[in-house]
Amino acid sequence: MVARRQHRLLAEPQRPAAAGRPLAARAFAGLLRIARIPVCAGGRKMKTSKKGALALGLFALAPLAHAADSPLLHEMFQDHAVLQRDRPIPVWGEAAPGAEVKVSFAGKTVKAKAGTDGRWEATLPAQKAGGPYTLTASSGAASETANDILVGDVWLCSGQSNMELQVKRGLNTWAEISNAHNDRIRMLKVGLKESMVPRAHFIDPVQWQATTPDTVGEFSATCYYFARELQKRVDVPMGLINSSWGGSRIEAWLSAQALHRLGGFDEQLELLARYADDPLAANTGWGELWTKWWRSAPGVAQGDEPWKDVASSADWTAAPRGLGNYREWTPQLADFTGMLWFRTTFRLDAKQAAQGATLALGVADEVDVTWINGRAVGSSYGGGERNYALPAGLLHEGENTLVVNVLNTWSDGGLTGDAPRALRFADGSSVPLDRGWQYRVVPKQAGTPPQAPWLSAQGKGTLFNGMVKPLGGYGMRGALWYQGESNTGDAAAYRGLLRAYRDDLRAHFGKDLPLFVVQLANFGPAPTQPTESGWAELREVQREVVAEDPRSGLAVAIDIGDRYDIHPANKQELGARLARAARKVVYGEKIAATGPVPRTAKRNGDAVEVSFADVRGKLVAYSAEGPIAFELCGDAPGSCRYAEASLRGSDTVVLRAPVVNPTRVRHAWADSPVVTLFDTDGLPAGPFEIGVE
Repeated sequence: MVARRQHRLLAEPQRPAAAGRPLAARAFAGLLRIARIPVCAGGRKMKTSKKGALALGLFALAPLAHAADSPLLHEMFQDHAVLQRDRPIPVWGEAAPGAEVKVSFAGKTVKAKAGTDGRWEATLPAQKAGGPYTLTASSGAASETANDILVGDVWLCSGQSNMELQVKRGLNTWAEISNAHNDRIRMLKVGLKESMVPRAHFIDPVQWQATTPDTVGEFSATCYYFARELQKRVDVPMGLINSSWGGSRIEAWLSAQALHRLGGFDEQLELLARYADDPLAANTGWGELWTKWWRSAPGVAQGDEPWKDVASSADWTAAPRGLGNYREWTPQLADFTGMLWFRTTFRLDAKQAAQGATLALGVADEVDVTWINGRAVGSSYGGGERNYALPAGLLHEGENTLVVNVLNTWSDGGLTGDAPRALRFADGSSVPLDRGWQYRVVPKQAGTPPQAPWLSAQGKGTLFNGMVKPLGGYGMRGALWYQGESNTGDAAAYRGLLRAYRDDLRAHFGKDLPLFVVQLANFGPAPTQPTESGWAELREVQREVVAEDPRSGLAVAIDIGDRYDIHPANKQELGARLARAARKVVYGEKIAATGPVPRTAKRNGDAVEVSFADVRGKLVAYSAEGPIAFELCGDAPGSCRYAEASLRGSDTVVLRAPVVNPTRVRHAWADSPVVTLFDTDGLPAGPFEIGVE
């Protein structure tokens, strides 16, 4: 079963991708713009002549590929933007198919021609850091201008809630926000919107903003403090793009192409594509995949299919009327985290059964799979209300069954909230679903169920499609990645996923794009004996994947977490450590990027000596003669023992423990270890496992 720390973090309810507006509505919005009626255009100014307005107005009504309300410049190019320095600058947008577009910036003008789909792209000459400049695009009588453009270094900040966590939720927030006056750090926040298909434009409007007390509080603390610290050494404008979503899995941030290349996702991606056109058919297919998992899950008896076998009363208990948070029902459920089955029945007359309907299930916290009469009809993620469309023919006269499986991985859960549960029919009538509910607890050994591929932050490619793809090929200096809490249950799979994420970014933003990974911070109870840890395993994957790539860097956070809070507040120090890694990897500064890293572990008599590289000054142990959190292990699971450790010289730790022929050394191997080994720069030796030579 999912560990209690694998949970939604700042999660948003599942929301379907917004549908495009009808052509008439788009044409009308275009005519409003052309007639110079004020229409928000993301901080840009657009103008046409009267003659051009008439011509473009008639053109806007034609059923062509170019949407009538699409501005010439893509929304990334607007007032206060930052463009990447020292390399050619890609700029793009939309115009009439075949139209010529002129783009001017910093005294240079280039031309482009719109394709048959209306998209155009131009490349401006490289510029040194500076500004402000004006960016202008024109086509025929129409022109559009973005003002106050800076040229500097642009960074993509992505991940889950610890990247999303705002400045206002960190340390020393009053002073940090009050003193945030920096026009040379510009910020853009991507809205939380998933999509079933790759999108050229953001679903929610985006806006570049200068750093002020009014803007910085809602922005990513990690991202902001990174740029602020880096700017002390790299004196250029910084552009920050925050595209993150609490509780998200890494699979949601990978493109379909990357997932196909990685393998094992083809069937789910096919269902995702089907969901965009036919959600019910996709849910039926997902129900079949979910059934395969259930039948093979440990602890599930052969033939146990609760969505079908509604006559069985074994292990089912009457639920309180109104349902609600299941942790309040019984002492046995007070601390339960996992899956519960819920079921009820309802009777329909012939008229009701013949109609289509909407199942209003209320709030499900946090992942549900829902069946009507043995057929899967919906699956969503997050703490929002579930409303599933039921076509005519699914319901029948007489008794019908409703069965819901709800997975909760953190805190309160179940079918919660005050929203009424009911079947609402096409003719306006409804049948309440407020009584007769039963529940059944799923044994934890059943494990973690698969997640439907369209589940926003838990899906397959959904956040890439809605929150990364619209960035196009925007020029960037590098990317920061703080994610992994939601994937700690399968560190082995994370290795391939993290490599795929790195390669996917480079496929879209440049083959040499540097990636800086935050290693998961400490969280949870401190260990009292050696133990296995999914968090430690995932940290080791992060360390090894970064170490294999010279264009990647690691920020160790094992000493700045909070054992009581998965969202540690000290993002200032984290930003400084990310900036330090960037100074080494991107800017070539001759410093240790991350602090002490293990080099070798060798036997020497009854001891094992671990030598470290990247030590600034020398190794030091805080609050004791020697460091703690070291283990010596044999090959077998459960063979690890805490080691007595002492320092020798400037870069070596000597270990002794009652282990015959140790083959492995582990350091800080727990969810929330206590680390006391640092160097004189104050950087910790991070978690690791290495073999003994």
